[in-house]
Amino acid sequence: MIYPFAKIEAKWQEKWEEDKVFQAKIDKSKPKFYALDMFPYPSSNGLHVGHPEGYTASDIVSRYKRARGFNVLHPMGWDAFGLPAEQYAIKTGIHPETTTNESIITFTRQLKSLGFSYDWSREIATCDPKYYKWTQFIFLKLYEKGLAYQKEVPVNWCPALKTVLANDEVVDGKSERGGHPVEKRPMVQWMLKITEYADRLLDDLDTVDWPEATKKRQRDWIGKSYGAQVHFPLKGHEESLEIFTTRPDTIYGATFMVLAPEHALVDQITTEEYRDKVKGYQKATAGKSDIDRQADTTKTGEFTGGYAINPVNGEEIPVWIADYVLMGYGTGAIMAVPGHDERDYEFAQKFEIPVVMVIDGGDAPHSGEGRCINSEVINGLEKTEAIAKITEHLEEKGAGKAQIQYRLRDWLFSRQRYWGEPFPIVHFPESGMKTISADELPLLLPPIDSYEPSDSGEAPLARASEDWLKVEKNGEVGTRNTDTMPGAAGSSWYFLRYTDPHNEEEPFSFEAQDYWMPVDLYIGGPEHAVGHLLYSRFWQKVLFDAGLTSGTEPFQKLVHQGMILGEDNQKMSKSKGNVINPDDMVSQFGADSFRMYEMFMGPLDKDKPWATNGLIGVSKFLNKFWNLIHDEENNILVDDSELSKEIMQLTHRTIKKVTDDIESMAFNTAVSQMMIFVNEMNKSGCRSSQAIKPVIQCLAPFAPHFAEEIWEKLGESSYISVAPWPEYNPELIKSDEVKIAVQIKGKTRGIITVDMDSSQEVVEEKARGEEFFARNVGDKEIRKVIFVPNKIINYIV
Repeated sequence: MIYPFAKIEAKWQEKWEEDKVFQAKIDKSKPKFYALDMFPYPSSNGLHVGHPEGYTASDIVSRYKRARGFNVLHPMGWDAFGLPAEQYAIKTGIHPETTTNESIITFTRQLKSLGFSYDWSREIATCDPKYYKWTQFIFLKLYEKGLAYQKEVPVNWCPALKTVLANDEVVDGKSERGGHPVEKRPMVQWMLKITEYADRLLDDLDTVDWPEATKKRQRDWIGKSYGAQVHFPLKGHEESLEIFTTRPDTIYGATFMVLAPEHALVDQITTEEYRDKVKGYQKATAGKSDIDRQADTTKTGEFTGGYAINPVNGEEIPVWIADYVLMGYGTGAIMAVPGHDERDYEFAQKFEIPVVMVIDGGDAPHSGEGRCINSEVINGLEKTEAIAKITEHLEEKGAGKAQIQYRLRDWLFSRQRYWGEPFPIVHFPESGMKTISADELPLLLPPIDSYEPSDSGEAPLARASEDWLKVEKNGEVGTRNTDTMPGAAGSSWYFLRYTDPHNEEEPFSFEAQDYWMPVDLYIGGPEHAVGHLLYSRFWQKVLFDAGLTSGTEPFQKLVHQGMILGEDNQKMSKSKGNVINPDDMVSQFGADSFRMYEMFMGPLDKDKPWATNGLIGVSKFLNKFWNLIHDEENNILVDDSELSKEIMQLTHRTIKKVTDDIESMAFNTAVSQMMIFVNEMNKSGCRSSQAIKPVIQCLAPFAPHFAEEIWEKLGESSYISVAPWPEYNPELIKSDEVKIAVQIKGKTRGIITVDMDSSQEVVEEKARGEEFFARNVGDKEIRKVIFVPNKIINYIV
């Protein structure tokens, strides 16, 4: 029979909420565990099946840690400021707050329907004035420390959206949202000096348990380089070109210079003969983001007609502009050495520029080691010695000096939007820029008639009423800053607010953050590697320096979940018609089946396609478990009989396997083991509580409603959600094991370890839970299975 999942799930969700089972309080008698999901942006579309994957994983660990005696903080909230709500407001005139709150209601309902053990009493939303009051407070701290300033910078301006876009919001010269053309435009913007923390952001990566790929992305983004700053005089001009190079030992091989098209000296050095072509190239480049320019492998450029003087040999070398040189990295100018740099070589080949080899040991472009040649001062020297000597030579000539440089640039921190935190800044005509006092926070968003920025880029808040815009102080009337903060502002410290969310006197108490921080497990997508994850680390360090926090890193362990693709193996999107709504799945199969299936699909960190048939299979497993211990009238069949040796071993192996797999976050194989347990119990006819109770406890983090119901039926009065985790007996898990080759059409695709003399059914269950099996079999039809006990299992597909 089908167990009544809808009734059971509603029952236990109500009970957990009524009894506040998952509310967390400081308890220094227990070890703490802080589990956190990257909080979602509450869109009008609601959740899709990809969202709950990471949430289910963190919930399993949270429930497990509670059972192991930890004091668990597991909160949820909303990253609620954002462009979609504002764009909808521009179209409809409906205030973004209205649509955002409606979306939050939908998301909350969906998350509660999945039985996640969140402490909802700590719920926050970044658009709540009670929250953004403290975001503004932290901005004041940044300003006080000289870490916030205004500067005119070239930005990605989208005329259609009428807003500034970050580099990662621009694809192929168009806005990621809507596909509108984007152009470069100079605008005065707020900047945060994240560059002052570059070394600490680099060094402290060694102290956290993060995926190496994510650490590498941050290291590359910060981009610490050792080299030399060199001055190249410009022929016929007083100015010099400043360049930074990590290979000053190749300076004798510089046969041309390249400037970023937006470099300030381009107009000055361009001769009339080449001016029209240069202007046309600058205009074409203005529509590309830095990311697009770096990704484009086709070399393009224009000669300016100008020349620079190589400071070591006095040779005149032509100056070009090209979009592969970025103004945001280094000085926006490079010395091009085509003999020893692949990009420069491709450019030189295309535009027939001479190539001079200055490192012995290979054909151009030779980027390897070797002795210097054709380099008067450093001929015959190896790289390290040559770099030191040529740098000293440049310093003696006053033409350069040793330098450390970073790829990292200060964080562009303002947006010409309405739906964001207003800056607590007033501009006075005589006394200049002033902050408002912390006592005046929050500075609320005012009501306005139109949410649309002007064509010139003036922010919507510039059209607010005079009562909001104008501020009188000491007889002088000033004007509020009308930009708003980016969405990343509120998400750069929300993990700290969760530790003390109702504090009205400060963003969080020192005691609360000292007890709960750092986050012990943080789960979210890898796309945030050089955005949110870097900004959060920066703010945490600033707050540490301000004496507000006791630690310098916010997230001790970071895990990235893979993407759940559509059944067509493509990324889910409305346009492809392959989006799966979790509401539909939960109504058909129940929240517990849904949760278990998402964990059973494969390793957490891998991408995998959705398959409703797989969900049906997990649903059948839970029904099989239910029917193992119930009769046709749903009466419990469990007894207290003694266990056979085989079932005793199976039970303890299951406890160990699930325990180890939760610890290592290998949830798919934990589910496989519980399936094996149920199959073996059914074959043996055993219904003993000595086996069923501990395995129900193992099931509880995965299928909590199901487990609570069985626990209650077995006579337990407390919640299984807080019952102590079962222990296994090491003596009872000892057995001879054997490695079995899993073959697909005769070719070994993987090895599994099972108990000696395991049945074909047990071996198949184990094999099907492995990643290599899903990768090689997928949805192919299995026509025949050849099983040789203790040796191989071969699938003919």
